Parts: sequence; structure tokens; C-alpha cells
Amino acid sequence: MSSTPAHAAPDTSISVDGGQSGRTFDGIGAISGGGGNSRLLTDYPAAQQKQILDYMFKPGYGANLQLLKLEIGGDANSTDGSEPSIEHSKGVVNCNAGYEFWLAEQAKARNPDIGLYGLAWAAPGWINGGFWSDDTIDYLISWLGCAKQHGLPISYLGGWNERGHDADWFVKLRSALDAHGYSGIKLVADDSGWSVADDMAKDKAFNDAVSIIGTHYSCNGGDGGDAKTCQSTEAARASGKPLWDSENGSQDMNTGAPALIRAITRGYIDAKMVSFFNWPLMAAIYPNLPYDTVGLATAGSPWSGNYTIGASTWATAQVTQFTQPGWKFIDSASGYLGGDENNGSYVSLKSPNGKDYSTVLETTTATASQTANFTVAGGLSTGAVHVWATDVNAPGSATSFVHTQDITPVDGAYSLTMQPGYVYTVSTLNGAGKGTATAPAAHALKLPYSDSFDRNTAGTEAKYVSDMQGSFEVQKCAAGRHGMCLQQMAPVKPIEWQEDSDAFTLVGDPTWTNYTMQSDVELAKPGTVELIGRAGTQNRPQSHQQGYSFRISDTGAWTIVKTDAGGNRTVLTRSATTALGTGSWHRLGLSFSGDAITASVDGKDIGVVHDSTYTAGQGGLGLTSYDTDQFDNLSFTADKASSATAALAVTPATKTVQRGKTVTVTTTVSVPQHAPAAEGVNVTLVAPKGFTFDSQAQVFGAVKPGHSAVATWELTAPTDAASTATLTATATFAQNEVSQWLRQDAQVQVTNLPPPTGVNDVSDLDFVSATNGWGPVERDQSVGGQNAGDGTPLTIDGTVYPKGLGTNAVSDVDIYLGGNCSTFTTTVGNDDDAGNSGTMTFSVLGDGKVLASTKTIKGGDPAQQLTADLTGVQSLDLVVGDAGDNNAYDHGDWAAPKLTCSSP
Repeated sequence: MSSTPAHAAPDTSISVDGGQSGRTFDGIGAISGGGGNSRLLTDYPAAQQKQILDYMFKPGYGANLQLLKLEIGGDANSTDGSEPSIEHSKGVVNCNAGYEFWLAEQAKARNPDIGLYGLAWAAPGWINGGFWSDDTIDYLISWLGCAKQHGLPISYLGGWNERGHDADWFVKLRSALDAHGYSGIKLVADDSGWSVADDMAKDKAFNDAVSIIGTHYSCNGGDGGDAKTCQSTEAARASGKPLWDSENGSQDMNTGAPALIRAITRGYIDAKMVSFFNWPLMAAIYPNLPYDTVGLATAGSPWSGNYTIGASTWATAQVTQFTQPGWKFIDSASGYLGGDENNGSYVSLKSPNGKDYSTVLETTTATASQTANFTVAGGLSTGAVHVWATDVNAPGSATSFVHTQDITPVDGAYSLTMQPGYVYTVSTLNGAGKGTATAPAAHALKLPYSDSFDRNTAGTEAKYVSDMQGSFEVQKCAAGRHGMCLQQMAPVKPIEWQEDSDAFTLVGDPTWTNYTMQSDVELAKPGTVELIGRAGTQNRPQSHQQGYSFRISDTGAWTIVKTDAGGNRTVLTRSATTALGTGSWHRLGLSFSGDAITASVDGKDIGVVHDSTYTAGQGGLGLTSYDTDQFDNLSFTADKASSATAALAVTPATKTVQRGKTVTVTTTVSVPQHAPAAEGVNVTLVAPKGFTFDSQAQVFGAVKPGHSAVATWELTAPTDAASTATLTATATFAQNEVSQWLRQDAQVQVTNLPPPTGVNDVSDLDFVSATNGWGPVERDQSVGGQNAGDGTPLTIDGTVYPKGLGTNAVSDVDIYLGGNCSTFTTTVGNDDDAGNSGTMTFSVLGDGKVLASTKTIKGGDPAQQLTADLTGVQSLDLVVGDAGDNNAYDHGDWAAPKLTCSSP
């Protein structure tokens, strides 16, 4: 065996000349927003919380971020969570809402020079006139006031994330900022696409208001793309404004590292973008949510303190630990290795004093080693350079951000040999470092777990509670209760960024299996509250939350609902109990024990269903409208899998049934010897479309312990195609006055009939289906009355035919051929028993396509011959039409119909 060696790239000569320059570098940042992606960080143990923050922001330790974009919360989901507004209701401002100001304070404490950028995805619903309104400008001014109260200078402000722009609104915002003492804040537009540059070029006031053009995902593949090339527009490059990749990333913290570094280097080379923001900062979210491994790190287990620092952190560090905002790119020392993007890319930057420089090189698309030959000139330091490297194509701790060597130039020249799949930095700066903190092992959140919310102050978020829609904050309890309670704060539907859903929040460990969840609830006004359990995978939008929910209204009407990750909801059972009313407290419970799901109110079980679709998941609280309902004394306790108090079986007589044939299905409700009697047993069966049967529920009254109730169903299989059919039986009843619901599925394979072989008289074959306009289709005789076999010999124009089919329009005989036949022949006409009456047409269809047909035939007309080529035909239909009038006396005969097929 032999193999072809990888093609070596040519050497690259890089002249780092301090006399040359380019655009100003504005820094590398990340985004805390676009969902609650930093939410769980606030609940981490102090030691691990500090370590994670150090890895993100501390100079010389990790990502060393130079910019941080913060979501301006709006009480609505913005990808994988909902961030709270500072002003849920107009005029009531809570500057301690949420965690973004806390995070910015932590970032500033580690890096006082970090630049802060505010951007809204959603907005509170009290805003009048939509997002692009004066109310929104006022809201942003209030948010900036809160930032100032926290000692946080905001450097940059955007509009509405990924929703384009309103030029006049930006002009008004600029004026409002200046009038309120924020003239130093730079506006970024429009956090969407490059078309904003065209509009700025046409509108001087808009152009003057905006300082920075920020666009999203402008590299190859867009959101989650490979970033092998990047794009901007001529209008943007000619605008004189800094161009920012103000959101990129959306990739796994490890596998996304190559695209991250390419977006930074090639983003400048190809598109002259001078800043890059990774979305998100980290995935400090529950692991059942979207994008749970995306960002620079993951932190989804606050109770254990476990976290993971991704390769993207170290790819970022290869730039941020060797540059500062305000440095200048050196265009003549930036480009593609060997002049080919397949070899990799490089960018060089110099310090404002013209002495220090750094060159970042990536070989992520290379296939062989290569060498870069450097010459240094133009006043830049010719002293030693420090080389750091990260293997991003195959990341690992031992190969991430490694100080590989120091090189002393000779007469200002030196060389660096690079391996494929790496990021390299050569820099005169000597202060880089790699953090050494390690995370503890992950473990589950132990049960029991409870929270009275009394440890929280008003306006804060409860521990482990992660909002998906709306905003749940701790407030003083209402309705005469002392202490603190959890309250949904958004009183009206927000201005949303993605689709609407119930207001709900998640809490707890997604690995929990059998447990009882309880919470006190108080409905502020008529509506419906819900407990959510076994909440698993969530897809976008947030309504696509897998799990079960117990919903109960102020009237006492309740349901147990199953939702899948596609957003499909199934009501498992419903009933009613004593009204809850409003302004009073009640204790709700939702228990999971094996496949038994039990709902309770005030300590009394009111309903049990059995469903085994989801076996594990966290809890949640919610309401189906934007009310200010409260929850208190949340608790989770472990349960054991319970023994069954009744069972349902569904048993088809056979596992296969031919198309158009019948199958018997038996459903059995059994009550164990020592279980309570089942009262009011009601059994139903549901089959897929195409099955025909009597679907009326079968009622049995009571089933005593040790006995069973058996319901039998006769189903006719669909005729259209073979398939795998799921039959679903359900049984409802009560045991000890508690509603019970059972469901059981069984599968039946609907098969094709055996295809005919050899030469066949059609009247001797099985039909998939046969429909007729009067009576049944007759075999070897004409149509008579309504009963089978009551016709006369097939006769057309005086000739008697011993074999054939007698029909009455409109008629269709379907025969399965399976591609096994070649020719169909027949003689057709109106049977002589109709005299000169009747009009009809004959058509031969193969897989729905007309293969042969007649014009209108009348009673008394001579017989006609039809022949059809059946090559490859799966299904043959013999159709008699009524020629557009009624079907009286349309006794269409298929005389001597024959199929010629392959031999067995």
C-alpha cells in the first residue's frame, strides 16, 4: 500500500512594518444575552463562580475578553430563556432585576478597561407604539440610568437585535442620549445585515447618529457556518465607520473554535471587520435547552459546581492576550498563508506606541506543515517574540494555549514552522498566561429539594429558577400571606423576539425521574396556573418544551397535558374539581412514579394518568396568561415507582393485515386482585386515517378486583398503501373517586396482497378494494340488485362472456400488481340487460395514470377492446364513470379481463 503525502504549502513571507497601518482594532467580545445563557452562573458556589469569571474576563488567565454585550431584558424569550426587564410595568423601575448588571460588575472588577454594549431583543409590553417608539427610547434611558447606578459606563448601544432599523428612531435616540448626558455612548446599527450601510449613505442624519456598523454572521455559512470566507459591502467599507461582526459563533465550545478564529482573522482580511462578538459568552443554562454546549464555556450544574472551559476560550485568548482595543492592523502584514485561503490566514497588529506587535496565524484549513518567514521593520521592536499555540482542530488541555517557544530575531528576521489545525500567536508582549483552576465532578441535585423564597430580597431571581417566558421574581406574598413568594411579573404580553408561549420557568435537575413536586399557588385574577414535570428537551421556540403539565383554572377545571419537543400537545385527561377562586392559596401537586402521573389539590389526589413517554426531567411553574400569580413553598421529594392499580392491553389478532382486509383487535382492562375496583370503565380505540371500523367507545361500568373487561374491534385496513400502523387504546375510569387514564399502543403492519403471476382472469384475483355505484361489484356476472350473486350472465351486444366483472358506474376496482405484470386486455360495454339505456366510460389506470380509456359508450353500442401496457405498474385501477350524467342503467361490464404477469 502507498499513500500520497499532504501537499506542503509554500513558505510565506510576512513583513511586519511599523510604518504601515490599517484600520483600528476595537476588540474581541462575547454576548451575555439572546437568551438566559448566563443565568445559572449566579447560582454557582462562590469558588467555582470566581473561577469561571476569571476564565472569561481576568487578564492573562483565559479568554481575557475586551468587550461584553449585555441583553437589555424584555420579559420574553430571546433564544434559550427570558431575561427580565428593569421595568415590567411603566414607571416601576427595578435596577437590580436579573443578572446582567451583576455580570458586568464582575467583568469590570477583573478588567476595568472592558467595553460594555447594551442591546435589546425584546421589550416590556407596556411600551406603546411597538419597539420603534418613543416609549422604547425612554426605556433605554432608564436602563442606562440603572447601569450608572451600578457604576457601569456603557460605551455602546444598539437598537433591536436582528430586526433591522428605523432610521428616524436612531436619530431620535441619538438626541435623547445627548440630552440625558450620554453623548459619549456610540450607537451601533443595526445588528442585522449590511443593508444598513446603504441606508446610512442615503440619509445624513441617520449616518451622523450611528458611530459603528454592526452586522451578524457575515462569514461563510452564516449562523453556525464554517467562516472560511467573510463578506462585507463596498458601501460599508467606504462609510468611514468601524465595521463590527457584532454577533457570530453559535457553535459548540470545542468544535466551533476553528470557525471562531477564522471569523476573526478572515473577517478582517476579507471584510475589514475590526471587532468580533461570540454568541454566547457561555452556556450557563440547563442542558436540556437549545445551544447547551455553545459559547466559550459550559456551566449547567450549579449544585455541583461543575463547568467546562472550551477550546473557543483559548482560540479567543490567542488574540485578546496579545492585543488591546486601539491597536492598529497592519494590512501589509495580514493575508492568506501562501496566498491561498486553504493554507490558513494571518493578521498583524501594532500598539499605539509603534513598538509592540502581534501576529495571529491560523492553519485550520491546512493539511501540511508550513513556514512563515518574518521580517520586522519600521520602528517595531526587534527583540524576542513569544510564541503561543492552540490546537483547535483536535482540542485538548495539553495542546490549548501553550507557550511553545521564544524566538530572538536575527537582523530583524525569524521563522516559524506551523502544523495544520492550530492557532499561533507571535508577540513582543510578555504577560500571557493560562489559568489552572479545575472544576469538581458533576453530580445530580439531591432530593428532597425545597425553596420557601424567604431567603431572597424583593425583585431578585430565585435559586435554580430559570425563566423561559415572562419574568418570575421574588416579591412579598399576597393574599394575606407573610414572607416572600415567587411572582410572575409581566402583566401584559411583551414585545417579543420569537414566538409567544405560556409564561413559565424551569427549575431543578433534568435527570430527576420519580418525584413529587408541590407548590402553593395564588391566582391574582381568573386564569390558569400549571405545574410542569419531567421537563426534558426544549426546542425553539420555547413552547416546544417536552414534558408533562398539570393545569388548573380558578374554576377548578383541570387537565394533564403531554407536550413534545415539536410543540405538539396531547391532553391525557381532563376533569374538574372544587373551584380555586382568586386571591386565596391552594397547594398543588404533580407526582411521577413509573408511568403513573398524579395530580393533587390541597393534599387530595384528583387524577391519575399512565404514560411512559418521558421518564425523566426537571420541574417548572407557569401560567397560561400574563397575570401576576404567585407561587410559594416549592418542594421536590423522591418517589419510588408504584405498583399498577390497573392495566390496559391492546392485542391485534395478527401482526400483519393485507390492504383492504380485516383484523380483529382486542383491548383488555384488568384490575389486580388487591387494587380498588375500576368504576365507569370507558374504552376507546384510535387507528390511523384509512382504517374503517366502529370507533364508538365501549362502556363496561365497573370492573371488580381480579377481573377484566374485554372490548373487541373489527378493523378494515386502508387500501391506499402498505404502512406500519399504530393503534392506540385508551381507558378512563375512577378508583376510589380518583380519575384514572390508561393508554396503550400496538402496531400492525399493513401489507400488500401477493402480486399475481402468470396469466390471470381478473375476476379470480383478490381485490385491494372495490367500490360500486349500485350493489357490489360482481364476479363473472352482471350487476343485479343490492346483494352479491344476484346478477345475470355477462352479455354485450348478444355475446355471452363466462369471465369478467359486472359493475355499475361509478365504480373502481383496485388490484395490486407489484410491478410484476406486463399487459392487461379486456372487452368492455354496457350489459345487454340495460337495453339501450345508460351512458358510461371505461378507464384503465396504472398508479393513478390513465393507460387506456374509451369515449362515452351507450346502451346497445357494440363491444370495445382495451389494451394497456403495465410495465412497472404497482397498482391497477379499473374505473367506470357515469359520463357526466346519472348512473341509471350504467351496467358497465369488463368482459374477459386478463392480466399477463411474470411467472413465479
